[in-house]
Amino acid sequence: MAPKVLISDKLSPAAVQIFKDRGIDVDFQPDLGKDKDKLAEVIGQYDGLAIRSATKVTDKILANATNLKVIGRAGIGTDNIDKDAASKKGVIVMNTPFGNMITTAEHAIAMMFAVARQIPEASASTHAGKWEKSRFMGVELTNKTLGVIGAGNIGGIVCDRARGLKMKVAAYDPFLSAEKAAKMGVEKVELDALLERADFITLHVPLTDQTRNILSRENLEKTKKGVRIINCARGGLVDEAALADMLQSGHVAGAAFDVFSEEPATENPLFNLPNVVCTPHLGAATSEAQENVALQVAEQMSNYLLDGAVENALNMPSMTAEEAKVMGPWVKLSDHLGAFIGQMTDEPIKAINILYDGVVADMNLAALNCSAIAGIMKRANPDVNMVSAPVVAQERGIKISTTNQNKSGAFDGYVKVTVVTEKRERSVAGTVFSDGKPRFIQIKGINIDAEVGAHMLYTTNEDVPGIIGTLGQTMGTNGVNIANFTLGRAAQGGEAIALLYLDEAPNDTALEHLSKTGMFRQIKPLEFDVA
Repeated sequence: MAPKVLISDKLSPAAVQIFKDRGIDVDFQPDLGKDKDKLAEVIGQYDGLAIRSATKVTDKILANATNLKVIGRAGIGTDNIDKDAASKKGVIVMNTPFGNMITTAEHAIAMMFAVARQIPEASASTHAGKWEKSRFMGVELTNKTLGVIGAGNIGGIVCDRARGLKMKVAAYDPFLSAEKAAKMGVEKVELDALLERADFITLHVPLTDQTRNILSRENLEKTKKGVRIINCARGGLVDEAALADMLQSGHVAGAAFDVFSEEPATENPLFNLPNVVCTPHLGAATSEAQENVALQVAEQMSNYLLDGAVENALNMPSMTAEEAKVMGPWVKLSDHLGAFIGQMTDEPIKAINILYDGVVADMNLAALNCSAIAGIMKRANPDVNMVSAPVVAQERGIKISTTNQNKSGAFDGYVKVTVVTEKRERSVAGTVFSDGKPRFIQIKGINIDAEVGAHMLYTTNEDVPGIIGTLGQTMGTNGVNIANFTLGRAAQGGEAIALLYLDEAPNDTALEHLSKTGMFRQIKPLEFDVA
């Protein structure tokens, strides 16, 4: 029987035809996604679900999805899909991360022109029968400095277009290497330098704990007087109330926003202010982009349903069904190793070296590489998946190397991940025990044996008495329960490490108390996806 796919949002007719041409039974109901109850009622009939943003794939929908194997999102954002519930259900979630890059970059450039020349206000004035030529005095883009926060896929295209406009481009991106910046023809700078120098600032980063309010009131106050701010990335990157105040004071000359902290945005501090251009999240809204992502999702879903090929999956590696049974725990281990180093590394990464030893050296190393790289890159870009992670790393000039070798130690197999920056090398190794659970076995060359938990605390210190007691007493005093505890040291009296597996994330008070003891060189809370 042919696989059956439901399209519950508006998708290009060409995408529908792709499914048909591939021999898939496709049911095109573009308004069904708005009716949650009806969707829940019929979803059990389908092997695949193709959506855009209108359909909300909740745990209730997935509970009824008895035959569903894959969800394909035509676009990059998957906030409308309960990915945890999908993973538990065994449903693959795919997106199309590269289909709307050019469109979004072009919208940012268009918004920059619009705010530089006050085009929307001038248009409205002229439509009203006024001829206010002297009122709308604009500024040129030529020779101005554009500060780009985030020089990844979309930000990189913006940099290229801006250079074509003869702008000076300064980019802030912790994952942008000096070599890659030179190749792009942009100046790599720190955030404070960008804020002080830029005539225009455009944001192209995902919304994470690190980037939320990256343009806070404090940072906006550091900007050059007369700066213009463009945000076509994600709402929440800019303190909108603070920006409104600075627009009214005249420190900021203009702003152009396509995204807002709350959407749909019917009210916002930026609305109705002079020289503020607002659009309703139109970054990907071109016919070309909509066509591209629709065709891509149809091809990807067809390839999976017919051939088992996994492309742009957010919740599983790219591998065959046969490989998954053996490789699953090793894929999870690689992700944990990458996540450990990613959370420990704040400097630009120059290289990632991955060593495979013993039984793991004979597996599908491409999938394991992708898992480790994705683990590293997720700290800066949560949207990265196992397919896109190597592309993202390549765009940032990060060199990836792998080594596989015969069994060389006590373990049947292990994986070691090393990250190289300008200042240091950092490495962590792990293995999979017979129970299928990943373990950390070495950090910074120090041997340990630690299971992986959702909440962990890593510390380094000089090997002196009292460390165990201090950690235990501090966590206990502050209501944090220790589930497991691992110590390691290079030599007696030398450098030592501790890795605590906690029932919940350590609170700020506990971390502050540990710091005040003066016993620890480094204190780092860590989070891992152990689902």
